[in-house]
Amino acid sequence: MFPYLALAAILFSIGIYGVMTRRNVIGILMSLELMFNAVNINLVTFNKFIIADGLSGQLFAVFVIVIAAAEAVVGLAIVLLIYRNWRGVKSDYVNVMKW
Repeated sequence: MFPYLALAAILFSIGIYGVMTRRNVIGILMSLELMFNAVNINLVTFNKFIIADGLSGQLFAVFVIVIAAAEAVVGLAIVLLIYRNWRGVKSDYVNVMKW
């Protein structure tokens, strides 16, 4: 159980570092996906080792994957809008989108 949790912790830490240090919106979205994958590893690990007969961990992991896909679609739409208007995808341009 420990190797899976260690892998998830490493992935989540890399994701947090990427979100905090990146200025590129696409890099931030990729870091968020790493964090979602770490959460999925934790869900499946706890389901396998704590409740061996249930499928609730896998169902929650599939739900997180669906939410991550929807987040990626919306995020990429926003990135395309930023690029179309300001010819760059730095996160500094997001503040300019206020009406």
